[in-house]
Amino acid sequence: METRDPVQGIAWQAEHCRQNGAPLTARVLEAMLPLPAGQTAVGRRIAGWPGNVLEDAMPLRLAGGLHWLHLSGSDPRLGPVYRGSVVDQTEIDAIIGAVVADHDATLLPWFDGPPQTNEVGRSSGIVAGLLWLAAQGGGNTFELNEIGASAGANTMIERYAYDLGGVPAGPAGSPVLIRPEWHGPPTPTAAIAVAAIAGCDLAPVDLADPAQALRLKAYVWAEVTARLDRLDAVIALAAAKRPDLVQADAADWVEQRLARPQAAGLTRVLYHSIVWQYLSGSGRARIEAAMAAAGARATAERPLAWVSLETNRATFRHELRVQRWPGPSEPALLGEAHAHGAWIKWFGQD
Repeated sequence: METRDPVQGIAWQAEHCRQNGAPLTARVLEAMLPLPAGQTAVGRRIAGWPGNVLEDAMPLRLAGGLHWLHLSGSDPRLGPVYRGSVVDQTEIDAIIGAVVADHDATLLPWFDGPPQTNEVGRSSGIVAGLLWLAAQGGGNTFELNEIGASAGANTMIERYAYDLGGVPAGPAGSPVLIRPEWHGPPTPTAAIAVAAIAGCDLAPVDLADPAQALRLKAYVWAEVTARLDRLDAVIALAAAKRPDLVQADAADWVEQRLARPQAAGLTRVLYHSIVWQYLSGSGRARIEAAMAAAGARATAERPLAWVSLETNRATFRHELRVQRWPGPSEPALLGEAHAHGAWIKWFGQD
């Protein structure tokens, strides 16, 4: 859905949250609906939003700011809302309206950038794609390159354990176990190895900084406590060894990474999850052109792949696609996934 109507966009986002098991977040979002008619700078920013409300994730930007006020203890009035002890929408509207009025200046900057959820559950789809790649005979040792890496939580996927419909991957005993609800046939069973992994982001988040880590947690939907607990475990892993993450424009970085020498026997992989919508049209075109050019140079000894978990803007389903070079001219649609990795519907292809 595309809309420049803020009210319509907020209402759609609220319903999307409700359908994805986040009724508390849906109520917080619905409390934003009266704000454009008020006298706050936040309300004016909503009313005058210049772009596509949903593609820009505008409602979720403010939702992150409100959740941060709660997590940081900045406004105790939000406690009953986030604990779920207040569910009457009229009462929630009044609480959110008063909080926004009192924290207008604090909340306004949350509109300046897209949400940095960096949900590690999404990496289960990426790893499933790597298992599939390994089964295609193109090698099972990967050089991984992530764009839109945020805090680098998914630039540490080699440190997580996975249970993908009964198929294990990653180091056994990892403090982070990712086990999505699995639908469909099992993934291929393969031993995969990560020789190198790095990421970039326009505004990377430093998990070692408590303030930045709290901001990242603020974007997590409050009722999904398992995600918050898992993020704490990820933060602890990052404290032991930081992810290899740099600040860079995605297109610039992809072009630079593809220009680097590639060792024989390594499959070079570009990967990303719920990032593509936030890139400019020109940035997307540059990445596509760079990958096509690198793909034309790829060989069986130095293969290339592109693994993505991104939103189909027509259906709003999150699709797992893998393109490989040398290989078929079109990417393989391997499955669909929950926005935060709660489940995977695996199609697979031989």
